[in-house]
Amino acid sequence: MKEIIRQALASRTRITLKESGYKESAVLVPIYEKDGHCHIVFTQRTSHLNHHKGEISFPGGGRHPDDRDLQVTALRESREEIGLKEEDVEVLGTLDDAVTVTSLYCITPFVGLIPYPYEFNPDPFEVQEVFSFSHADLMHRAKITIEDQVIDGHTITIHTYEIGGRIIWGATAWILSNFFEIVGPLNGAHRKNG
Repeated sequence: MKEIIRQALASRTRITLKESGYKESAVLVPIYEKDGHCHIVFTQRTSHLNHHKGEISFPGGGRHPDDRDLQVTALRESREEIGLKEEDVEVLGTLDDAVTVTSLYCITPFVGLIPYPYEFNPDPFEVQEVFSFSHADLMHRAKITIEDQVIDGHTITIHTYEIGGRIIWGATAWILSNFFEIVGPLNGAHRKNG
């Protein structure tokens, strides 16, 4: 699994965005292998945060002035938010940049392999819960919708995954779709829209 993902990410030209007025940020898409299947880790944000309160997301945030690069940002934020130590992450590559229209972030997503099992230590101020879904379940069981919406005068494509009583949408769902598009089915999974 690890080498399939690494090669898929490396064998393409990544789409980078430099949007005027957007803040540089990065997220980590943490994945692990369990029983031969790829699992993707998400966080549920707390309801009192300024941006994206209560939403499902990947650990990450804005680049600090002392961050050497955006990979450092993604790893630092993952440590701060969910207690994932930098030395426990094997970065496999980078997905395409994504933007958030309402909060004006330009996000660089890094895919990182982590050990399983892992004892997360979420920051209770930022993270309500850490959970995961298998790659196959997200592709097979999720109800996936894709539609264009106008937000703040911009027409954007909204991806939504509904699974296990949870709704993954916005930039997180777009990043997830980008991961599936680049990596393709793993473990014989095939995408199904429902």
